[in-house]
Amino acid sequence: MHSRLPEPSADERAHSDRLLQQLREQLAAHGPMSFAQYMERCLYTPGLGYYSAGTTKFGEAGDFVTAPELGELFARCVVNAVQPVLATLGDEADFLELGGGSGVFAETALRAMAAMDTLPRHYLILEPSADLRERQRERLAAALPAELYARVQWLDRPPEADWRGVLFANEVIDALPTTRFAMRAGEVYEEHVALDGEGRLVRVDRPADALVAGAVRHVERDLGSDFSEGYRSEILPQLPYWIQAVAGSLTAGLMLFVDYGYVRREFYLPDRRDGTLMAHYRHRAHNDPLYLPGLNDLTASVDFTALAEAGNSAGFGVVAYLPQAQFLIAADLQQAFEQAYEQAPDEASRYRLAQQVKRLTLPDQMGERFQAMLLARGLSVVPLAAELFAADQGERL
Repeated sequence: MHSRLPEPSADERAHSDRLLQQLREQLAAHGPMSFAQYMERCLYTPGLGYYSAGTTKFGEAGDFVTAPELGELFARCVVNAVQPVLATLGDEADFLELGGGSGVFAETALRAMAAMDTLPRHYLILEPSADLRERQRERLAAALPAELYARVQWLDRPPEADWRGVLFANEVIDALPTTRFAMRAGEVYEEHVALDGEGRLVRVDRPADALVAGAVRHVERDLGSDFSEGYRSEILPQLPYWIQAVAGSLTAGLMLFVDYGYVRREFYLPDRRDGTLMAHYRHRAHNDPLYLPGLNDLTASVDFTALAEAGNSAGFGVVAYLPQAQFLIAADLQQAFEQAYEQAPDEASRYRLAQQVKRLTLPDQMGERFQAMLLARGLSVVPLAAELFAADQGERL
């Protein structure tokens, strides 16, 4: 399998080897670590983790392309969708983006908000990666008028003081360190990473603790059946605590999550016996998370039923759940496309716009695999477009 992947450069391999040495030292000193701990270290170890090191992650030069990287249409539609909430909350409204990526979403969103006369008081970016934060600063300082850039603030942790507004997260939940579980003789086991006799990383199963076992049993009860022998998948027992941490101080407003995933009964299909975990390396997906630690993006699909439950437990109600294609269409993708098409300087730009729409909406691209979930709290009426409510598929949750 590894032979089908691009060969890393000498510098890249040395970078991965430094993280691998750290992992070996930790495993030798403390024994096996849970897969979630391993994933957290691979993604977020300062200076060495995938999101913490200074390599290009997003776009054609990186390892994957997110919806905002394709062009401006996605961000314009998001702003179209949430603009009525910002307008209702008025001058007190803030906009919080979790994980700002390259900064391209913030750039387009702020321009769109200004054009609609609904600029938030602050545009907040919660970005754990110091490297990405600096790239975002550079991009936005260069691209935005001074009066727009002045509204941008970076956060190291979620807001502690009460606030009102909109929280937005695109492809964030899939990058939360995930727990891997397996069923053995009717008991729940948790996947760990250990060292074999020759110092190589290996995956091993150990009896799950009460938190993990309880989360798996909850899913079984909800599905109305037990997982079969040998079944293996992912679960986020920490998701309710994470939602409370990032949104607990949002007293009135909206949360919008866009990510790839499924409702619970589709996530845990009997035939999906090894879960959804994937590694992404230079636009190629593979299923060996132990290969070149620190150079791969590790992700797992989202159980949107679990996300709804976590939102409910934090005091939010689901107001709409729908595939990305339907979300974008309900958020006036057609008008955004026509506007951009008219302003396009040449035929090549118009072609790229058409391709952008295809990537965002076609079922075999992002249109069906990606889902959007909107949750609200503290609003007597949720001021969203009627088209969003009409396209809601919340009954599938």
